[in-house]
Amino acid sequence: MKLTDIRDNEGASKSRIRVGRGIGSGKGKTGGRGVKGQKARAGVAVKGFEGGQMPLYRRLPKRGFHNLFARELNEVNLGRIQQAVEAGKLDGTVTLESLVAAGVISKAARDGVKILGVGELKAKLAFEVAGASKSAVEAIEKAGGTVKILAAAASQA
Repeated sequence: MKLTDIRDNEGASKSRIRVGRGIGSGKGKTGGRGVKGQKARAGVAVKGFEGGQMPLYRRLPKRGFHNLFARELNEVNLGRIQQAVEAGKLDGTVTLESLVAAGVISKAARDGVKILGVGELKAKLAFEVAGASKSAVEAIEKAGGTVKILAAAASQA
């Protein structure tokens, strides 16, 4: 086999249809758009229009709202932090940056980190985070650590 022998399998790729290239092509004249009317014109998209009937998105009731000031926090359990400590990736002060460096949370760091109380923490650590649950704070202080809730993150809540 040579480099010149390499090609796609039969039927793996289809050539595109050349629209509007004469009546003999089968897609000439109106170019597959039919004839007349708004949708035969270029650049028209009538989304949600139901021929004058009240559209579905207006017939259904509206529910809830979207909070523009809501914070997107990365949530981390104490058990996951303990795993990182045992692996030698975390020690001392735990911040958003140290958690990203340790691989506990992804690089897509949001507005901060919230510590949740699932799992057991044995290491004495100082946390500087956007938030922490009551059970997490109790577990951290029981292990001899401290929790500091960052003011910039707390003021948005």
